Amino acid sequence: MDRRTFLAATAAPLLAAHLAALAQQPGRLPRIGVLWPISDDAELKAFRQGLRELGYVEQQNIVLEYRYARGKDEVLPALAAELVGLNVDIILTYGVTAAKAARQATTTIPIVNGSMSDPVAAGLAESLARPGGNVTGLTSRSPTLSAKRLELIKEVVPGLSRVAVLSTPAPTAQLGLQEMKVAARSLGVSLLVQQVQEPNEFESAFSEMTKARAGALLVLADLRFNQYLGRLVDLAAEHRLPVTYTSKDFVEGGGVMSYGPSWPDQFRRAAGYVDKILKGAKPANLAIEGPAKFELVINLKTAKALGLTIPQSVLLRADEVIQ
Repeated sequence: MDRRTFLAATAAPLLAAHLAALAQQPGRLPRIGVLWPISDDAELKAFRQGLRELGYVEQQNIVLEYRYARGKDEVLPALAAELVGLNVDIILTYGVTAAKAARQATTTIPIVNGSMSDPVAAGLAESLARPGGNVTGLTSRSPTLSAKRLELIKEVVPGLSRVAVLSTPAPTAQLGLQEMKVAARSLGVSLLVQQVQEPNEFESAFSEMTKARAGALLVLADLRFNQYLGRLVDLAAEHRLPVTYTSKDFVEGGGVMSYGPSWPDQFRRAAGYVDKILKGAKPANLAIEGPAKFELVINLKTAKALGLTIPQSVLLRADEVIQ
């Protein structure tokens, strides 16, 4: 018996006991622990909206206990332990790092994640179809995303041959980079990968992109980048680099373009997992689902400032165009 099988075998009875205890407490309001790696945002608002659509009204028939890390990953384990100490019924998380912190704190309380890059590679699930433990929810991965983003930026930037990629050293980011490299070869584009660990490395990374004559930039998904959205957008403007992001928040903040899953839609759907678990479903048996809705958002004002003309063929495919 390997380690993963042993853990699943020992955790299953404890998880079943937790769910049984929950079902045997009539009149007690369910308590959802929210372990959030950043501050309150659109994704968390979408989760609350999803709960309301399912008939849950906060403080009336459900209680949400919030713990915000505000971009400081190092505090996530302590916050997860606090939620476990409160004996919450389910923990909602965002991203692999927060999910791992919650999993380290408990193998009995169900954990629902609204956006995990690769839960199997991260060791949080045995498979997408049957997670096998106490973690379930949604993944943000899609096999066509990397190629699609490169195709879009090639359409927008005439004669593009070199694309910079801003990433972090996180293992999940490395998986995204591998997919990007495969897509780049098929499209005849060379990649310049710039990895940053801390925000004070942003300026040097952009300087390297400019020196290497990168014609555009792709910023991979990472919640740490969301925390410094304004700085990244400002640096892109300063270096006159057209950037494709993974979230429309960046485009609303002044970026050129974004393409990726609708993060609010992911978390609205996460409310459905909470509902199923509260009604007796086991997270081990709830398949981890992929994105159902993708968004292409374009900021014409920023494009014009960079001297870019967005082709009509791209504009017609956009879900939202910011004038």
